[in-house]
Formats: sequence, C-alpha cells, structure tokens
Amino acid sequence: MKYNTRPQAILLLADGTVFYGKSIGITGTTFGEVCFNTGMTGYQEIFTDPSYFGQIMVATNTHIGNYGVNGEEVEADRIMISGLVVKNFSFNHSRPDSESDLMEYFEKQNLICISDVDTRALVSYIRDHGAMNAAISTDGKSIEELKALLAEVPDMKGLELASKVSTKEPYFIGNPEAKYKIAALDLGIKKNILRNLSKRECYIKVFPFDTAYEEMKSWNPDGFFLSNGPGDPEPLLLAQEVAKKILEANDPVFGICLGHQVLALANGIPTYKMFNGHRGINHPVKNLLTGKGEITSQNHGFAVDKEALLANPDFEITHLHINDETVAGMRMKSKNAFSVQYHPEASPGPHDSSYLFDQFIENIGR
Repeated sequence: MKYNTRPQAILLLADGTVFYGKSIGITGTTFGEVCFNTGMTGYQEIFTDPSYFGQIMVATNTHIGNYGVNGEEVEADRIMISGLVVKNFSFNHSRPDSESDLMEYFEKQNLICISDVDTRALVSYIRDHGAMNAAISTDGKSIEELKALLAEVPDMKGLELASKVSTKEPYFIGNPEAKYKIAALDLGIKKNILRNLSKRECYIKVFPFDTAYEEMKSWNPDGFFLSNGPGDPEPLLLAQEVAKKILEANDPVFGICLGHQVLALANGIPTYKMFNGHRGINHPVKNLLTGKGEITSQNHGFAVDKEALLANPDFEITHLHINDETVAGMRMKSKNAFSVQYHPEASPGPHDSSYLFDQFIENIGR
C-alpha cells in the first residue's frame, strides 16, 4: 500500500483529546482502554497476551512489523488487543523464519491500527493524565459520532474480562507421566507459562475461570496455579472462592498477576486501579528475601494495596517495584502460597525471574 493512498485515521481519547494518523488498511472503529508498552521487541507476544484484552495498545518502539510474524511466537490462538497505535508501521519485513508480514496477520483477524501518530507525545499525555478509554476510527466517522459511541464504553474499573479469554473446556498440557500434576485456573493464561511448567516435570490440567475448587481438587493435583488475565480482579468472586478453599486445604498455590490479585482479595486485602499501570519488559524489582534486583516483564493495570498487605499478619511482601514501591510479590507465612505481580515466564522479556517456577516446584515437594 502506498503511503499517500492510505486514508486518515483518528485516535480519540475519552477526555476529548484527538490524535491523527494514517490507517494501515483495515477499515472500522474499535474501542478500549488506551495504554502503552515500552518493550523494544516481542510485539507479536504482546498482541496475543490475554491480559491485554479490551485495551488499545500504544507501541513506544518506533518500528512495528519489521520482523514479520511467526506462528510459534504467540501467547494465545488469537490477537487479544482491541487496537494498535504506532509511529512507523512496516509493511515489509526481513527475518528468515517469519511466516508472513504483520499486515496480513492483522487482516486475518481484523485488527484496526493507526500509524504515523506522534507516539512520544501520546505516551507523555497518558503518563500525565492516566489510562483512559479511547477509540480508533479508520472508516471516516466524525469526532462527534465517536464521542457518542465512546461514552457508552464501560470503564476498566469493575470490568470482568476473564470470561472473555478463558478456555471453555478443560484441557491438558505436558506429559501425563510427569512427576507433578498442576491444576491451573485459566483467567487468561499465557502459553509460555504452560511451557515453563511442563518443562519442570509438570502435567497441567487447565480449567475454565469459573470452575469450582471441588472439581479441580477431584483431579488430585499436587499444586494449584492462578493465572494472569485481563480486567478488574474484584468481580472474580468465584476465583476468589477457589483461592480461599485452596488455602483452607493448605494446598501449594502460585499466582501470577491477576492470580496474585485474586489471592490478595481472597484474604480481604483490597486491590486498586493504577493511574497508568506497568507494561513493558524492563521493570526493576527488588527481591526483599535475597536483596537482589531483577529486571522483569510486567503487564498490569491493577495492584494490591500495600498498606493493607503490611497490616495483615499472615502475609509478608517478598518483592517491591523499585520505581514506585508498589507490591510486586507476596507470600503467606502459615500457608504454602505465594504470588507475584509480574511475568516470570517473560515472553517477551528477561529471564531473571524464572526461578519462581522452580520455587513453586520446591514448595510442592515440601
């Protein structure tokens, strides 16, 4: 597609701010909470991460699409973001093992994207004014039409989205003869989490988000996993009930991101919506148990209330985000339970925190 033939596109923020750009070719209008990811690589994994469901992603990296796509580099079977905002979109790609270009990938899944946006100005604006709902339109809608439609889009606060991305039926991952059996509650689980567990001698049964504890327990697992996922953790009452019963039985449990928040809520520790959230592959975290620093991959817009966690005698904070000292990890003192507010499976990102999967296996063996 020639640059000068591409139609104008609009990005409208909920507060009325407008950014103009070019359509990459897919016609339509889409809505979601606008947020940004600071990762320099791994765009395909980001686009398919279920934790991003319902969000319009702003890529801070200048070039998107330059290395094409590969079917092995996905975290789910479909694109999960609602829309994409980029500075420069590469219609051509150069990588020996790419299977197609990004434009073709978007066309197959009808993802609407706006390019030629001043993403530095946009990210600066979001940092100053907070994450908010937005609309991308490439089909010629007027600003007034978009404002009326955007006003009907629900806020992320209070929004339950795990049901939109969770499996509908249980399924199995790994070797049935593996040493450990793990029951995973799918709130929006990433494929690389399952890969990390399976390569540690785990056979995993993945259950839908609304599965009761009794059904999961009937499989006789050695441990439980509460997955990452999108949306507000507060409406996930069934998942919180599962977490409560896991703890009552003192079964080993490991939670990541949304699962971390669910574990907190199950113990009466509140969560809150962050002003911007953490999304990127270079977030610094301090392990308070070892004193070591970790560079981590993060993707979350909600967090556990630090003061309430400190006031709970059953918990201790194990990890802190160095930039803002938000809770990045916690464990229970009298239960076989721990969780983190980031992604030790990375994909994309550094592998500093992969030891957490080993820690989970060690806890099972206790």
